[in-house]
Amino acid sequence: MFSPYYAAARALSPRADPLAHCSMNVALYGPARDHWAFTERGRAAVQRDEHALAIGPSAMWWEGGALVIEFDETTAPFGSRLAGRVRIYPEERDGTPLSLDAEGKHCWWPIAPAARAEVELTHPRLRFRGAAYHDANAGDEPLERAFESWTWSRVACRERAVITYDVIPKGGARRLISRSFERGGQVHDDVPVVERSLPPTRWGLDRRIQVGAGTKPELLRTLEDTPFYSRSMVRASYLGSPAVGVHETLSLGRFASSWVQFLLPFRMKRSPR
Repeated sequence: MFSPYYAAARALSPRADPLAHCSMNVALYGPARDHWAFTERGRAAVQRDEHALAIGPSAMWWEGGALVIEFDETTAPFGSRLAGRVRIYPEERDGTPLSLDAEGKHCWWPIAPAARAEVELTHPRLRFRGAAYHDANAGDEPLERAFESWTWSRVACRERAVITYDVIPKGGARRLISRSFERGGQVHDDVPVVERSLPPTRWGLDRRIQVGAGTKPELLRTLEDTPFYSRSMVRASYLGSPAVGVHETLSLGRFASSWVQFLLPFRMKRSPR
């Protein structure tokens, strides 16, 4: 959905084929070095059915209740290899996709709001286990046609995982989702939250976050800092419990600008195969 090549193809024809612009984005953040792979491939490199999806040398499929993700990609901009396997074991499941807009053209589905991950990489050689999360977004039109921006966060503690989704549409009413997934399967909507500010990014993006009343969020680390998107590690409190997780800010106005479209190919490569 952030492909500059797909955006260029849509500018030529509204019937541009989305399957001709597919990619598996892999990011690995470490204390000394980060790794980022985002290579777009054409329709001939895509294979899919109701159980699995393969894009070039990388694939994901369900196996015995676990989501298996296997990848063998080349990082940008330095061209090193990033390869390995991740297994995600859902601990809590949510069977309800939610609409993000009034017309129902865009939906979000927190498939596994709480999960475990087993990671085994061959390049670089690394193994670890930890908490995980799995969701999906889908839409019938380009994001920048429907939304000005959004902020999203998912944090977890021993008692629960809390997800907030604050969507600013182009016209229409703002949509705020604040949902708690309790250990044991209970789901609670409309968790009481208030808006607070995090420090802006180096590119000048404002970072807003929804947190429990009377608490102050803490920015732990900026993972991605781009002209239109940021991903961060944060600490915040919800329902009286402190929690750590991931926060993102997305500006679709910035994304659609010509200067951002010009910069995107430096991070997202296009493979001839």
